[in-house]
Amino acid sequence: MTNPNELTIADARDALRKGDLSAVDLTMACLTAIDAGDGLNAFVHKTPDIALEQARAADARLKSGYAPDLCGIPLGIKDLFCTKGVPSQAASNILKGFKPEYESTVTTKLFGAGAVMLGKLNMDEFAMGSSNESSCYGNVVNPWKIDDRQLTPGGSSGGSAAAVAADLCLGATGTDTGGSIRQPAAFTGITGIKPTYGRVSRWGIVAFASSLDQAGPMTKSVRDAAIFLSAMSGHDPKDSTSSNLEVPDFEAALTGDIRGKKIGIPKEYRMDGMPAEIETLWQTGIAMMKDAGAEIVDISLPHTKYALPAYYVIAPAEASSNLARYDGVRYGHRAKLAAGDGITEMYEKTRAEGFGSEVQRRIMVGTYVLSAGFYDAYYNRARKVRALIKRDFELAFEAGIDSILTPATPSSAFGLGEMASADPVEMYLNDVFTVTVNLAGLPGVSVPVGLDSKGLPLGLQLIGRPWDEAGLLNHAYVLERAAGFVAKPAKWW
Repeated sequence: MTNPNELTIADARDALRKGDLSAVDLTMACLTAIDAGDGLNAFVHKTPDIALEQARAADARLKSGYAPDLCGIPLGIKDLFCTKGVPSQAASNILKGFKPEYESTVTTKLFGAGAVMLGKLNMDEFAMGSSNESSCYGNVVNPWKIDDRQLTPGGSSGGSAAAVAADLCLGATGTDTGGSIRQPAAFTGITGIKPTYGRVSRWGIVAFASSLDQAGPMTKSVRDAAIFLSAMSGHDPKDSTSSNLEVPDFEAALTGDIRGKKIGIPKEYRMDGMPAEIETLWQTGIAMMKDAGAEIVDISLPHTKYALPAYYVIAPAEASSNLARYDGVRYGHRAKLAAGDGITEMYEKTRAEGFGSEVQRRIMVGTYVLSAGFYDAYYNRARKVRALIKRDFELAFEAGIDSILTPATPSSAFGLGEMASADPVEMYLNDVFTVTVNLAGLPGVSVPVGLDSKGLPLGLQLIGRPWDEAGLLNHAYVLERAAGFVAKPAKWW
C-alpha cells in the first residue's frame, strides 16, 4: 500500500471498510505528514488529540459494520468554519483568541459522519484575497515549486489547497465567494467544487459576502469531491438561504457517460492577452469532451465583461456590513486605550489594529458604495448587472446547454509577492473566470487537466445548471479521466 496519507478518500474508505487500514493509523500518517510539512504553513491550529479521539471512535463504528463514507477519513478544516472549543479566527487578528461555543453546520455534519479533524487551515484574512498573503499567520506556500521560487497556492482557500496537494490530509473544506475554491484548486493540481448557492449551509461560517459565500470540498479527485459534497449538503433551518431539496447520491451519478450532452463554449471568455497555454488547454478540454460524445456548442454570455467590476462593488458592500460587528466590544481583539479615549477611539483603534490592509481596503470601498449619493450609482447598478449576468446563464441553459467549459484561471500559480503591488486590481483579475458563477449562484468545479511549460498545474472549469451538481460532477469525471492528470509536486518541504 502507498503511504496512507497519499490515499484518495474513496480508496481510504474502501480500505477502512475491509479492515486493511485503521482510522488511527491513517490519522497518525496524516499527523506525521502535517508536522513534516510545517514549511508550507498550511495548518495554523493542529488538533492531534481531537483527531485521535475521533479516529478511535471511527474505528469502533467501522467494526460495528455500519459506517458512512467519511467515517475515519482525516480532513483539514478552513479557519473560516467555527469549530467548538478550537480557535476559529478567519486568519484575522481581530478574532485572536476566539474559540466558539458552537459548531458550524458543515463540521457538525462531517463529524456526525465520522470524519476526523486534523486541524484548522490557513487562508486569506476573512477570505479576502487570491494569493493567501493577507493572513495574520503569514502566507501559505504552494507545494509546487520552480527552482527556489516560492509560489502562491491561490486564495482564499490556499491552506486547504496546499494541504490536499501535499497529502497532509485526504480532503479539506473550502469556501468560495468569487473563486476561492476553484482558483487555488487549479493552482495546486487538485479538484474543487463550489456548489449551487444554498446547497450547503452557511451557518457557523464566518461571513464575507452573504449572498455570494458558499462552502465546498477540495479533494484529490472528482469521486472524492462527490463523496465529500454529499456529506456536507442538506437543508439547515438555521440558514434561511439553505435549500430544502433532497441531496442526490453524487458518487452514483459518476457514470462517465455524457453522450449527447451539450457543452457550451462562451466566446466572451476568450480575453484579450490570454496566454496561449491557457487557450491551448481550453481547446484540449473541448476536444476531450467531444471525443467522449458531447456536442460542443458556441454560446454567448454577453454581460461577462461587467462581472468583475460588479463583483468588486457587491462583495465589499456586503463585507462592510458583515464586518461592522467586529468592534472590540463583544469578542475578539480590543485595543489598549489611552487616558481620555472614548468609545469612538476604541472602535477606531481596535479595527485599525485588528484588520489587515486588504480587509480595510474592502471595508472602505464597501462603505463608500453604500453611502448616500453613491448607492444608486454603484451598488444598485451592480445589482442590476448581476441580474443580467444571471439571465445570460439562464438563457444558455434554457437553450439546452448542460454545462459550460471555460479556463479556471488566467495563468498558472504566480510567485509570492509578485502581485503585492500598489494596484490591487492586478490581483483581482485572477478572479476573471470565476466570479460570474458566484454572481449567478451556480455550481462550478475546477479539474486539473495539464501542466504548463514551467511544469505547473493548470485547470479547466465546468459550470453547471443550478442544483445539478450530479450532472456537473459527471462531466468533470469525464474530463478528469480523459486528461489523466496524475502529476504530483516533488516533495521539497
